[in-house]
Amino acid sequence: MTGVHVTVWDDRGGGGADTPALFVHNIFTWGDDPEYGFAGQRPLAADRRLLLMDRRGYGDSPDTARGDFEVDAGDVVELLDSGAHLVGHGNGGVITLLAAARRPDLVRSLALVQPSAFTAAADRPLVAALLDRVRGLAPTVADDVTPERFLRESTESVGLPVPEPTPRRLRAVATSMRERPTWQAEIPLEAIRGAGVPVLVICGTWEDAPAAYREHVGLPLIEVAESLTDSLGARLVRVPGYYPHTQRPVDVNAALREFWDAAAPGT
Repeated sequence: MTGVHVTVWDDRGGGGADTPALFVHNIFTWGDDPEYGFAGQRPLAADRRLLLMDRRGYGDSPDTARGDFEVDAGDVVELLDSGAHLVGHGNGGVITLLAAARRPDLVRSLALVQPSAFTAAADRPLVAALLDRVRGLAPTVADDVTPERFLRESTESVGLPVPEPTPRRLRAVATSMRERPTWQAEIPLEAIRGAGVPVLVICGTWEDAPAAYREHVGLPLIEVAESLTDSLGARLVRVPGYYPHTQRPVDVNAALREFWDAAAPGT
């Protein structure tokens, strides 16, 4: 079995659904992080067991020389056990897509929260422009850039507040700085579509986001969400804001409950 850490939440008290939900986080964060992670989804543990995976180099999982979405996808597959609902945010969305393509028979449903699956939407104009920009960047961050500086510049440059640079946060940032970029991912959408995996895509509306963040990140992510909805025959849910599961947890949790109940009734 994989050596990654998994936080388990189960508040059912002996009742509820049998099929667990496995959550896979984005960069700069970890499974139960209240800032960027899935702390806001804790109420869902009243209905079913929740598994919050810390990817390698994040949270309580072991260090890694370089994070890799293919390796993470393998970890997810091992955690699927006899079957689970998958939820992925950002880069975690790319990882859950790859895991679902490898073992669609074990994926009861797939929920994608603003997935960074840019290569799967490369025909969309804003995504194509973003890919042109990022593919011209250096493959690694310069050695003299510290995690604290990287965190500060990454957030301030798009008008976001800088999270407190705790050791746990800075470790997550350091891993993110070395992570294999998701624009190198080749995502076999046909394997997911052909297996009939139910898919939900959740995306913010971004109208209240800082202007730079909306332009450089939000609008391409909206195009990715719309493209995956079309490609996978998914349901698209739009919620106000730009970080759906932390800013609007009640709305996101309601969408997930409804989706899980419809995708696998009674499980």
